Amino acid sequence: MKRNQNGKRGFTLVEIMIVVAIIGLLAAIAIPNFVKARNTAQANACVSNMKQIAGAIDLFAVESNKADGDPVTANDVKNYIKGNEVPKCPAGNKDYVLGGTVSANPSVTCVNAATSPQHKIGS
Repeated sequence: MKRNQNGKRGFTLVEIMIVVAIIGLLAAIAIPNFVKARNTAQANACVSNMKQIAGAIDLFAVESNKADGDPVTANDVKNYIKGNEVPKCPAGNKDYVLGGTVSANPSVTCVNAATSPQHKIGS
């Protein structure tokens, strides 16, 4: 800090530029990590949603006495999900694709399955 002739104190231009450069460097390091953390959280939430939908398909099949191969739609399973609404993928707000039939391992896929990190059950 420099003292002027009239007794006022202030920061020099060089000191202010150094502080701005340090803040810019810290932002350049932190922002990609925040983006990665957000994408990972969205993928984890997506996988959780798909597991919930698969469980709802199982409950629907048991309570409705459905056999393997019987058709199933999103309307059939929404009553078995909290809020009576089939969730959407948090990354892009897209609908999940149901396998279309009841099976031992219900098929639920996300349109963002190929993105990184993957939106897949069991990966």
